[in-house]
Amino acid sequence: MTEDAAPKQESHKTDKEPCKHVYDELAEPQNIEINREHPLCAPSLAALREIYDPEIPVNVYELGLIYGVYFEDDNDKNVTDIAIKMTLTSPGCPVAQEMPGWIQGAILPLDGVGEVDVEIIWDPPWTPAMMSETAKMQLNMFV
Repeated sequence: MTEDAAPKQESHKTDKEPCKHVYDELAEPQNIEINREHPLCAPSLAALREIYDPEIPVNVYELGLIYGVYFEDDNDKNVTDIAIKMTLTSPGCPVAQEMPGWIQGAILPLDGVGEVDVEIIWDPPWTPAMMSETAKMQLNMFV
């Protein structure tokens, strides 16, 4: 088939088929480790964007609390285990005990997910500079 005879694909957005692969670069935190090519990347990030810090009206992903999302395919079980490394805005955060369960509860229901391990780490310590540009704008913080 020649290039001229190849079927043309229309590239328009409809309400029924939103553009799934477009994301707002300003909503991306600066230092997250993640394999963006993995099939579970987009649904995992969408799930993380649904979890909000109860004291700050910004989701935990854009707030920069997620340091890494790691996918490990288990081909024997046909699932992917996911490990998440995250932090909190401060060690005295009142939801420190609940937050890992919220993260796990958002990721576990995704199709193809096996186990989800959420680890809170304190190094490097969180600072407002870790927030996405969108989060900074929402909070009127320009660092």
